[in-house]
Amino acid sequence: MTIHRPRYGRKLDDFIRGDVYDHPWELTVDGGTLALWQASFLDANPLYSSDPYAHAIGFKGRVVPHSLVLNLGLSFSVHDVSQQAIAHLAYIDVRYPRPLYVGDTFRAFSRVIGTKVGSDPSRGTVHVQTVGVNQHGDAVLVFERKALIRGGEVTGRPSTRVRGWGELEEQRFTKVAHAPSVAVTGAAAAGTVGQPFFFEDFVPGDVFLHDAGRTVGESEHMMLSCLVRNSHPLHWDNGYCLENSFKKERIVYGGLVLSWVLAAASWDTGGNTIWELGLDDGAHPSPVLAGDTLYAATQVVKVQRTGPYTGEVVFRTVGVSNVHPEALVAAGRDLFTPERAKGEGADKVKEKVVEITRSALVRTRGER
Repeated sequence: MTIHRPRYGRKLDDFIRGDVYDHPWELTVDGGTLALWQASFLDANPLYSSDPYAHAIGFKGRVVPHSLVLNLGLSFSVHDVSQQAIAHLAYIDVRYPRPLYVGDTFRAFSRVIGTKVGSDPSRGTVHVQTVGVNQHGDAVLVFERKALIRGGEVTGRPSTRVRGWGELEEQRFTKVAHAPSVAVTGAAAAGTVGQPFFFEDFVPGDVFLHDAGRTVGESEHMMLSCLVRNSHPLHWDNGYCLENSFKKERIVYGGLVLSWVLAAASWDTGGNTIWELGLDDGAHPSPVLAGDTLYAATQVVKVQRTGPYTGEVVFRTVGVSNVHPEALVAAGRDLFTPERAKGEGADKVKEKVVEITRSALVRTRGER
C-alpha cells in the first residue's frame, strides 16, 4: 500500500518567472450563486440586480457583480499561487474589460511576474498577474497581486500544467480596454432607480462616512470562501490555524473584507455607477476575525467629465473594524494615506483592515 498526502500551493523556490498556471477550478455562475452573493453584500448598483436596468443600458442582462468576479479570480489562483502564503500584500491594476453574465462559465490562469527574497530569507514576495475568462476565452478580469510566501519548496505537490506566456495571451489579455463600449454609449438610456449621488455630487476632497456597519458571521465567511473556491485552509480549517495562524484562529479571507467594505460604500458611491473601471493600490493592513464589525469611509480623489452622460470618479475607500470612521475622523486620525507610506512614529490607524483606490464610470444627473 502506498500512502499519499498531496499538498498544494507553492513556496518561494517553486516559482519561476514567466511560468503560467492553468488553475483547475471552472465554475458556471448560476442564479443561485448570484442571489447568495447579493444577499451577503447588498451592493447598491442596480446593474447587478435588475435585468430591465441592464437591458436599458445595452447589456444582455444583469451583470455578475464585479466583486464576485474578482473573488473568483483571487480564489481560483490560491490553489497554485498562495495556498502556502503567509499574507496577501497588494491589489494592483484590477480591470474588468467585459461583463460576465449569469450562465457564463469562469476559469482563470496566472503568470509569474517576479519573486523577491525578503530580508528574512525564510520568506519572500511573489508577484503574479491573473486573468479570468469566460467560456469563449474572452477576458472578463485582469489584475496583479503580491503575496508573502514561505521560503523553500512544497514536497508532495501533484504535477500540474505549467507553460509559458504565449503571443496569444500577450495580444488578448495585456491590451484590454478599461470598460466595454456599451457602458459608455448606454448611459443615456439608463432610467433612474432612485439611487442618490450622481457624478455632479462628487467633489475632490469630500469625504463620505458610510453609515451602516457589517458584522462578519462565524460560519458565513467560511461558506463564502468555499463558494468562490478559495482553498487556503487559513480561512476554514481550525486545526491548521492552531499551528499556522499568527492569530491561532481562522482569518477572514481578505477578498470578502474588501467586498463588504466596497458594498457598504456603494450605498453612497455606487448606485449610479455604470461600470467599475478598476481598483489599484490596495492592501490589508490588519486582519479580520469572525465577530468583527466592518465600517467604510471614502474620499473623492479626482473627477473628470467623459461625456454628456458619464464622468470618471476616482475614490479612495478604506475599511476599519469595530469603530465607526466618524469617531476616527473626529479624533483627527489620518484615514486615507496608505499605511505603508507612513513613516515610523506616524499616525498609523491600527483599526484599518483594507484600503484601495477605486475608479468608476458614473452617470451624470443633467442633459437627459
